[in-house]
Amino acid sequence: MIYIGTSGYSYDDWVGPVYPADLPKREWLAFYAREFQTCEINFTYYRLPDARTLAAMAAKVPEGFVFTVKASQELTHGREDPEEAFLTFVAGIGPLIEQQKLGCVLAQFPYSFHHTAENRDYLRRFRDRMQGVPTVIEFRNRAWLQAEVFELLRELGLGFCCVDEPRLKGLMPPIAVATSPIAYVRFHGRNASKWWQHENAWERYDYTYTLEELQEWEPKIRSLDAQAETTFVFANNHWQGQAVGTARQLRLLLGL
Repeated sequence: MIYIGTSGYSYDDWVGPVYPADLPKREWLAFYAREFQTCEINFTYYRLPDARTLAAMAAKVPEGFVFTVKASQELTHGREDPEEAFLTFVAGIGPLIEQQKLGCVLAQFPYSFHHTAENRDYLRRFRDRMQGVPTVIEFRNRAWLQAEVFELLRELGLGFCCVDEPRLKGLMPPIAVATSPIAYVRFHGRNASKWWQHENAWERYDYTYTLEELQEWEPKIRSLDAQAETTFVFANNHWQGQAVGTARQLRLLLGL
């Protein structure tokens, strides 16, 4: 099963390119869910989720719609064993679990999260503190591309997040690997000039993929789908709705 969607849906700059100008903001998610069956919730990266908010979101999407939820930065960037933050996070996503609308949690670690024994141990603690919630790990630092790391992820039942991003030294290359029943791909865009230096966060993700660039991923996604039970593919080049165009092109390429 392949789910294709976008990383987030609530962007003011999508008004016009994606959402009609007269569409109330409270109806954006329902409008989005008419076309896509999945969405990666990313506001949870900036603040811990609360059950009321996610229950309201779950009520706005049809049966069969599945969310993935980005882990809060307290869990991936603080990393000083924030036990209370883990408990709050897992409790907050409870409504999605109860309604069978949670695909998995995405834990995106920063470039500064180096491949060390200490950080491998943190991945073990992370898995334990997620209390059995399916989890996918996104590394930003290429040093994690080691056979022993893939074996560790498999041992822990953690998924590996495949990425398409600028071909810059130290970043992750566009490999396709599945280490759990959940395969996961994120398209960040290839805006190399703005990846490290930008005034606004959205500049990093201001990129329009060509058809040829997306075609590179067609066999990779099919390979992941053959290895995993569920494959999530998300377009994160979100500025002014470019992610929606990317998701639509990928859906057509894969015949979905």
